[in-house]
Amino acid sequence: MIQKYIFGSPFPTDAVTAQVPQVPGVPPYGTFSLSGGFRFTYTMGADDIVYGLGAANRGINKRGYRYVNSCTDDTMHSEAIQSMYAAHNFIIVSGRETFGLFFDYPSSITFDIGYTRMDTLTVFCPRCDLALYLVEGDSPYDIVRQFRRAIGRSYIPPKFAFGFGQSRWGYKTQAEFRTVVERYRALHIPLDMLYLDIDYMDHYKDFTVNPEEFPDFPGFVSDMADQGVHLVPIIDAGVKVEEGYDVYDEGVEKGYFCKRADGSEFLAAVWPGYTHFPDVLDPEARAWFGEKYRRLIDAGVDGFWNDMNEPSIFYTPEYAEQFRAKLEAALKTVPFNPNAVGAKPKPEARGEYELFYHHVDGRQVRHDLVHNLYGYNMTRAAGEALERIAPDKRMLLFSRSSYIGMHRYGGIWTGDNRSWWSHILLNLKMMASLNMCGFLYAGADLGGFGDNTTRDLLLRWLALGVFTPLMRDHTALGTREQECYQFEDPEDFRHVIGVRYRLVPYLYSEYMKAALNDDMYFKPLAFVYPEDPMAPQVEDQLMLGDQCMIAPVYVQNARGRYVYLPEEMLFVKFLADGTLSQEVLAPGHHYVEVALNEVPLFIRRGRCIPLAEAAETVAALDTAHLTLLGWDGASYELYEDDGVSRSYDDPANYRTLTK
Repeated sequence: MIQKYIFGSPFPTDAVTAQVPQVPGVPPYGTFSLSGGFRFTYTMGADDIVYGLGAANRGINKRGYRYVNSCTDDTMHSEAIQSMYAAHNFIIVSGRETFGLFFDYPSSITFDIGYTRMDTLTVFCPRCDLALYLVEGDSPYDIVRQFRRAIGRSYIPPKFAFGFGQSRWGYKTQAEFRTVVERYRALHIPLDMLYLDIDYMDHYKDFTVNPEEFPDFPGFVSDMADQGVHLVPIIDAGVKVEEGYDVYDEGVEKGYFCKRADGSEFLAAVWPGYTHFPDVLDPEARAWFGEKYRRLIDAGVDGFWNDMNEPSIFYTPEYAEQFRAKLEAALKTVPFNPNAVGAKPKPEARGEYELFYHHVDGRQVRHDLVHNLYGYNMTRAAGEALERIAPDKRMLLFSRSSYIGMHRYGGIWTGDNRSWWSHILLNLKMMASLNMCGFLYAGADLGGFGDNTTRDLLLRWLALGVFTPLMRDHTALGTREQECYQFEDPEDFRHVIGVRYRLVPYLYSEYMKAALNDDMYFKPLAFVYPEDPMAPQVEDQLMLGDQCMIAPVYVQNARGRYVYLPEEMLFVKFLADGTLSQEVLAPGHHYVEVALNEVPLFIRRGRCIPLAEAAETVAALDTAHLTLLGWDGASYELYEDDGVSRSYDDPANYRTLTK
């Protein structure tokens, strides 16, 4: 059961799509204070677990730390960080009492979950204007299912988006992109997507292409498509201030950019130099900005990733007054280099999010009061436009910043991580929490975005990425090159990524069933084994669909790892020679050996999964001749559609396979 409680005058976020009954008073859990801001306080039992918060730091059980949900461009994802790129304000308390709470509040909100006092959960925000949704159910899993139904169906990508993608900030020329494809194809390492970071643009202007490097961009897109590769360009939030640039000119003329209190356009320096931010909270401006994606779609593009949409701000003229000379000099170079100017606290610390406004329903709303909605609505702009432009075709779309509700329009990646072993584990733990908040199409920058990867780190991370819906190798300018062909024995990379392609029929099927049934693709063990006292303690293993468990290796120089099996399972290793190792393991604790070039998987008793032969693209997979891996006598319900159209609910998409 879901109920809605209203405090003050909430800003309409459109996060919840269902008609939820509003009840008077306050929920029957914890205590509430409206003095000096909104405060919810709940005394936790000794064994209570707190789930949720989506793309937040630390573990699956969020107990023991403080999280500040304020979308933040911060690349140093250490254990100390409290704010990340997204704000997903949904938690579940599981234990003595079990209930879920969604705090539909679009500004900064703090979740103190046993940080100040180990037994106390406190949720605080400075204004008393929010909608609070209470979800009661039989279990945390039941609560998630109810919440997912209330917030609407998760985004469904095209099937090619389940292939492997290569990216790097720093690819600039057609020759560089062609070299990447040529080297992958020469080594027969599967590849479906090639990502275009900011350098493909003409002076970092959205919806443009560098005319010198890409004199015939549609021809280049077509050529890549002929080789089975989809080009996926980046779109940033800031629109370059430049007279004669039509997106800028139109936005100014029609008043579609965020404004200052005096009515002038808000000015901020990001990669292109000075920029304006489209007012994507205004439906008319949102439709205008979304329509601009048509330019690249008309060139043959069928996927996008939205970035810098917290929105990230390097400087504003006000803050940089003390650096005026350095700022003006730095703005003459493209891309703008913020490090050439001076020390820069985050925009919220500088007060810059208080300097501009959105136009909503005839009134001006200060940005900091709705800050967490910006990335969501930028991707909403794209998602709504893509459906208008190509109503019968799915397109790839994902974002860095998000709020609950954006899950209906696109997926997310977890942002600018690092080439750290600990970030494999962070990636793993975040996946189930994201699913709880509706984000199914998700993944991390495999190998790490910042710092320098190593061969073993990349192989281990790819072995996790085999199972995440978004599987992308991406790294930053100035870091070590980390395409799979940069390392010795590339056949190991061909094998690991090949395992992904062998599993695509299963992974796609489980994703689609999760999306269509408001279910989870990844689940914590405790959701599947609620009576097992050990299951809640296991945070480095996840259930995938109804059939499998994954337990990747994430420790440097480890030859294997310990796993906990709540039931008898078939331990499968995809070996480097293309064969399979299979062993039945009893319930309990086991040490399993996993070489760098192997991919481990556990199949639950009485289940089986479909396997295809490896191919170099998703389109080349032969799904008419699948084999079944698992227990004899088991059957599997396969979901398979054309991977492009929106005819999701056709019964013909389902067929039963029996081993």
